[in-house]
Amino acid sequence: MQSRLRVQGHPIQPMLVTFPFGLFVCAAVFDLADVAGGPAFLGEVGYWTAVAALVAAGLTTVAGMVDLWDVRAGRTSRTVLMFNLVNAVMAALFLLSCLIRASAPQRGATGVLLAAELVALAVGAVGVALGARLMQQFDRVTEPAGFEPFADVPAGSTVEIAPPRPY
Repeated sequence: MQSRLRVQGHPIQPMLVTFPFGLFVCAAVFDLADVAGGPAFLGEVGYWTAVAALVAAGLTTVAGMVDLWDVRAGRTSRTVLMFNLVNAVMAALFLLSCLIRASAPQRGATGVLLAAELVALAVGAVGVALGARLMQQFDRVTEPAGFEPFADVPAGSTVEIAPPRPY
């Protein structure tokens, strides 16, 4: 499988997917500290971290949808669809948490919302496993052997949108 959106020959979506997942983990840690009796501002930080993660998840989804257009039917297609579905479920659970907290004056987490976030992270862990399987199916990119990894790259070529490959 070859990604259409690449940076220096590497697919963009696997790079982007780490941002929402990492931010969701940070949001859950802040909310855990808030529920455990930490300062009230930790709940606010957890809320805004989850909002930032949702924005990053939206950008990641766009990159994933571009890659999905070129996936042939079969095992890879099922894995890509499951990967995107699992990530959408994780984001939906955090979105629900954010929507409930948006109307609250303090935006702090409750035990029930924290439990929903932990379930979302468990679902996200399945997404990580599916993403690892997908990365094994991407075309391998060899790195230059020298110390300067981008020595052979022409100046100004950073993002590449490749045309679809014929089947």
